[in-house]
Parts: sequence; structure tokens; C-alpha cells
Amino acid sequence: MKLLYSPASPYSAKVRMAARHLGIEIAEVKTDTTNAPPELLNNNPLAKIPVLIRDGDSPIYDSIAIMHFLDRKSGGRLYPAKDDKRTQAEVLEALCDGIMDSLLAIVYERRFRPEEKIHQPWIDRQWDKVVRGLDHLEAKLPKTGKKLHGGHFALAAMIGYLDLRFNGQWAEGRPELASWPDAFAKHFADYASMKAAA
Repeated sequence: MKLLYSPASPYSAKVRMAARHLGIEIAEVKTDTTNAPPELLNNNPLAKIPVLIRDGDSPIYDSIAIMHFLDRKSGGRLYPAKDDKRTQAEVLEALCDGIMDSLLAIVYERRFRPEEKIHQPWIDRQWDKVVRGLDHLEAKLPKTGKKLHGGHFALAAMIGYLDLRFNGQWAEGRPELASWPDAFAKHFADYASMKAAA
């Protein structure tokens, strides 16, 4: 199996960390989505990453579908077995993915539009979503122990992306959230090398 990914993509980071944690070997192929290379287009018509390419089987995208595939491949080790605990993990992952969606919308608005055409109300609306999500996480941060699940990896990926693109703009007033990566790294030693990076 191989994973088409970008080092700066938080969704890629989430999947890569989960696979590493589970001991699932995946060849990682850095992929530039701006040029939409044939290998990406042939395996995901949306030309988005990450994409998991399997030998002789159909490719898997997006990150949530890949995470659930990894869970099945590992015999159910990525999400809790009990329904209520699994639902909590999946909701945490959805919240963190939603925050990442808003962060990327802000980054793309600034990156791909001429400065005079940047729509600040759109950025403000996305940032409001981010703030509400982060405040919710600060108040209801999940316990992090030896049993890591998909929600933990989504949270770790989200914070890594915040540090990469919004450093100094999110941690103030959120001490629990800001210190969470240290607790996570105690149970996943590869965090520093696998979080989103330029």
C-alpha cells in the first residue's frame, strides 16, 4: 500500500500517525496537489489528499474513510469497541476535521486570491468556527492515555496545523489545549516528526 500525501496537510498527518501507531506499513509518496499529477487524478477524481492506494483494490479517500479502513485492518484497534465510546471518538474526529476545514479555507483564501480580492467577512466567519471549536475543546478536552483512538490523532493533527499556519494566534487563554500535545507525545513519540510541516 502507498499513501499520497503532503507534509503540510493535517489530514495526511492524521492518517500517517494512525498508521504508524497501529504498525501498518505504508509507503509514503509526497504529492503536489497544485499540479494534479496523473497518479493523484487516477486514484481520486477530486485530486485531493490523502489517498491510500492498495495493490489490486480500489483506492481509498478521504482521511475519514482511510481511518476506518485502518481500524478494520488492525482488527478494531483505532476506535473504541463500545458504541458510546466510539461515538465520542468519532465526534471528536469530526470536530477536529471541521476546524481543519475552516483553517484551510482561511489559508486558501489568502493564498490564492489577489490581496484586493480577499473576502475578509469569509475569513472572519471561518475563524469564528475555529474559535468556537477550540473553546469547546478547551472546556471538554478528551482524556489521553495509552489507548489512543482516531479522535486523538485528529486532535493532534489539528494542533500541529495550527502551530504551522496560525502560531501565536490560538493558544492564549487555552492552557489545557496548548499543553495537550505534550501529553499526547508521551504515548506517541513520533508526533514531533509527523505533524504537519512546511
